[in-house]
Amino acid sequence: MKHGTKHGLRYGIVLTYTVTPRWLALSREERNAMRTEHLEPVFAAYADRVTARFFDAEAFTGRVSDFAVLETDDLGAYYFLVEALRDTPVISEGYLTFADIFLGVEDGFQAYEESLSHGTVSNGGGSR
Repeated sequence: MKHGTKHGLRYGIVLTYTVTPRWLALSREERNAMRTEHLEPVFAAYADRVTARFFDAEAFTGRVSDFAVLETDDLGAYYFLVEALRDTPVISEGYLTFADIFLGVEDGFQAYEESLSHGTVSNGGGSR
């Protein structure tokens, strides 16, 4: 059973975003250059703490164009990654906008039950 390392928790984040018409107006070569110059170095800087997979969604929904699935044991590293992304021209100059962000704990209920059995937390007498 894998719950991560720090505090026994592993987090999954679905980060949805939309590329703007300004991005689409760039040639594919210009888009690839922006991705290589600005986005890839940010993800590489945090790759030891945050894993990322990228998915295209525009053919299946009109709400967002893409999403990333991130996994981490370190929410601070995830937060700093997002801040670093916001500092890039891709976001600061309006080529991409974030939409919904979903965060979950991998097998969180199991980690909670495990901590109950070890006496490290109290359930407060409530039930689910």
